[in-house]
Amino acid sequence: MASLVDRMRGHGRIAVGLLFNLLVSICIVFLNKWIYVYHGFPNMSLTLVHFVVTWLGLYICQKLDIFAPKSLPPSRVFLLALSFCGFVVFTNLSLQNNTIGTYQLAKAMTTPVIIAIQTFCYQKTFSTRIQLTLIPITLGVILNSYYDVKFNFLGMVFAALGVLVTSLYQVWVGAKQHELQVNSMQLLYYQAPMSSAMLLVAVPFFEPMFGEGGIFGPWSVSALVSSNCFDSTISNPSSHLLFIITIYNMFGHFKFCITLFGGYVLFKDPLSINQALGILCTLFGILAYTHFKLSEQEGSKSKLAQRP
Repeated sequence: MASLVDRMRGHGRIAVGLLFNLLVSICIVFLNKWIYVYHGFPNMSLTLVHFVVTWLGLYICQKLDIFAPKSLPPSRVFLLALSFCGFVVFTNLSLQNNTIGTYQLAKAMTTPVIIAIQTFCYQKTFSTRIQLTLIPITLGVILNSYYDVKFNFLGMVFAALGVLVTSLYQVWVGAKQHELQVNSMQLLYYQAPMSSAMLLVAVPFFEPMFGEGGIFGPWSVSALVSSNCFDSTISNPSSHLLFIITIYNMFGHFKFCITLFGGYVLFKDPLSINQALGILCTLFGILAYTHFKLSEQEGSKSKLAQRP
């Protein structure tokens, strides 16, 4: 009876965590897009604020004993912190310059690029059925982009750079966790302040600091920006906590669909039949990839359990 109650509590915590992450993640995308579309807030400056507030949130978490920080040499996480800057900045620039549908589908290309990096740089092998799922994912992204009436060449460049740097970051995160023997929150705790320092140096070269369009300009959206900072504070740690939960992969598809639907409703993005086919094609590929990946993981666990 006690074990049943413990399992129910555990499942309840996972459900609450997933719902919490869903709401926060979607809010971040919509609030960011709202700020870019209607207020023109500077991109890198907003990312800098996110990083600072994320670190403050993690600092509070470790003070509450949610995780224990581990001392890491800065040189070992420098490239990771740099790629963290790049993937967030380029992804936000993609969101700023593309429709939410194109932005969201472009992010799906992270899976094929990660597989390519791991295949050619780390000599990792993937089954044929996993490789075949990359065809509908890629085809769907191409279809959506080609028939997007709001197609933006610069936006697609940012999207491509965002996918490349995000893929590198995700591969490196896994490698660094294994190399340094740390969990994702311990790693992020050191990444966030280092990434903040990098952006602090870079921002004055790319964006005005004062006056119209500057972070210290005459903004009347302080409440909106504050709510967005709050979202980043709780979303990054919650995403890292959920990163180890297998079901989070499936839950991600739900977020994918809601974000697409919300973009077309809130920002009146036009949607052609061919775009819809592209979205369905990509979603089919993602679902197939997740199904085969989980099946292979379960098969590996079963083989390990059967070993004498």
